[in-house]
Amino acid sequence: MVKPLTFKGDKKPKKRKRTEAESVPEGEGSRELAATRPPEDAGDDDSWVSAEAVGDVVGPVMLVLPTEPPTCLACDANGKVFTDPIENIIDANPATAEPHDVRQVWVANKIYGTENFRFKGRYGKYLACDKYGILSATSEAIAPPETWNVIATPDTPGTFQLQTLQETFLTTAKSNKPNGAPDVRGDATEISFESTLRIRMQARFKPKLKASKELKEKAKVSRKELEEAVGRRLDEDEVQRLKRARREGDYHEQLLDLKSKNKHDKYG
Repeated sequence: MVKPLTFKGDKKPKKRKRTEAESVPEGEGSRELAATRPPEDAGDDDSWVSAEAVGDVVGPVMLVLPTEPPTCLACDANGKVFTDPIENIIDANPATAEPHDVRQVWVANKIYGTENFRFKGRYGKYLACDKYGILSATSEAIAPPETWNVIATPDTPGTFQLQTLQETFLTTAKSNKPNGAPDVRGDATEISFESTLRIRMQARFKPKLKASKELKEKAKVSRKELEEAVGRRLDEDEVQRLKRARREGDYHEQLLDLKSKNKHDKYG
């Protein structure tokens, strides 16, 4: 189930504590409550991290722009795309930015069968750039204006370029209005500092972090479970050997090896 976005400072709803009588169905006796509690969901990490490679870009993202002070790309209900000040940031460092408003969040996905991306805004419309470089978010369908390339910036790790199919880049510029918010367009013809942005994303969608959590989950197995699988008591070295095998993918081979040792000990 897709969870609603949460932001720094939001109050988490308090859960009513249930008594043992409420939690355990009638007739179940004194069964341990721990047995009925679901394990902690490894996919519940709602913290925000920086995308490091194009392959990281998926799910809810925040497009942090190279302005001073830092701003991000946002859209309103009318499809207007604009630069929005970032409130959740530490020492104006773009690598710490987090959204405080859902209008600052875009859902990134690759377009099926291509290496191109689409970015869906808060109101279900996709980020687009017309032939004049004007940005909008008014279409629920994907066409060339809503199609983007995400390019890792050469020589600047952790930053990206958003390129249109017309081979122009999303870029920022100072506003012509006094004290106005920075402008953002999609008509830059070259990569520059003004077109270089950071992409912040939810940690639970980052492939490297997801893989790390999966490895940790695989290693979470009790000595009792391992001993039941082998059919005898295990020493500490054997327990660690099997846990390591679960992480590295050769658990069944190591398990068979220990079971084979059982037979040799029995008939040796």
